[in-house]
Amino acid sequence: MNAGRPSTTRLHWYWVVGATLVLIVAVIAGVMVGPIALSPVDIMASIINRVPFVSLDTELSVRDEAILWEIRMPRVILGVLVGSMLSAAGASYQGVFRNPLADPYLLGAGAGAGLGATIAIVYAPATSSWIVDPLPLAAFVGAIGGVALAYVLGYTVRSGRTAVTLILAGVAVASFLTALQTFLQQRDSDTLREVYGWILGSLNTAGWGDVALIAPYVAVCLSVVFIGRRLLDILAVGDTEAGTLGVRPGRVRLIFVIFATLGTAAVVSVSGLIGFVGIIVPHTVRLLTSASYRVVIPLSILVGGAFLVVADIIARVAISPGEIPIGVVTALIGAPFFAVVLRTSKGVVS
Repeated sequence: MNAGRPSTTRLHWYWVVGATLVLIVAVIAGVMVGPIALSPVDIMASIINRVPFVSLDTELSVRDEAILWEIRMPRVILGVLVGSMLSAAGASYQGVFRNPLADPYLLGAGAGAGLGATIAIVYAPATSSWIVDPLPLAAFVGAIGGVALAYVLGYTVRSGRTAVTLILAGVAVASFLTALQTFLQQRDSDTLREVYGWILGSLNTAGWGDVALIAPYVAVCLSVVFIGRRLLDILAVGDTEAGTLGVRPGRVRLIFVIFATLGTAAVVSVSGLIGFVGIIVPHTVRLLTSASYRVVIPLSILVGGAFLVVADIIARVAISPGEIPIGVVTALIGAPFFAVVLRTSKGVVS
């Protein structure tokens, strides 16, 4: 444990209030920033006007209202959902595997989603006539399939069902799925730009349909992770000690992997592979508050949403009027952060 970091397991109210305020400020900034500037006062008035029986004067034109509610607001809300889920999933994986470098893509979710998206882009390019867009569906199925394959492989190893075997199985499965994805890309080079655009992540096509698509998954998965977060503190003492406390490590590990993966698969199916969020946010929360997952999980949910909204703002304004993929922004922040964590971490898996 780092010197000076609080060791309390209590979630103090001022931490929650602070994280909530950060999220609110990020959301307001997210809907303000753009080619057409919107006043925060008018934004708040427009939001309040959505409450039944309430009416406030606002200077927003019909065009501005459309920009706010049909373009920026769904994009920001989607960013909050994606950031919150990836952050909570990263913290969950770090607790399950007792590895500070674990992230939501550890067991092949990212590689599976990438393969699924590539298959959809290569073999189903004309999606306008489809009832359901095959791209997010294929990415979702690919992510779930990748983790399921890694879990099955890891649990058939004769040397034992440990966190190490699961991680190694994830590495093997991810390498295999990435090789398949590369093979498909080389066979159809015309889709390379679209595939890489999806892999680097983006929220620029977000709509309320995307929000409605992933919101139920995110709500259920975050609820399970939040309710069971104290079990991650128990796993931190080791499987043997956890067993003496009445906790079945294998079952707890499976539950967290299932719901963290399900939520991750849902959000990346619409946002693409946005990396490093699950490492940056939980470690920042630990540094500023506590190492206990009773604190890390809820604060990661709030701060993660704010972080991705801010990253999306940077992606929008960095080369305005153009836009860079949000995954590039998180990678530029996350790669040095990962290096620092790697140098200072004493965590191991067993």
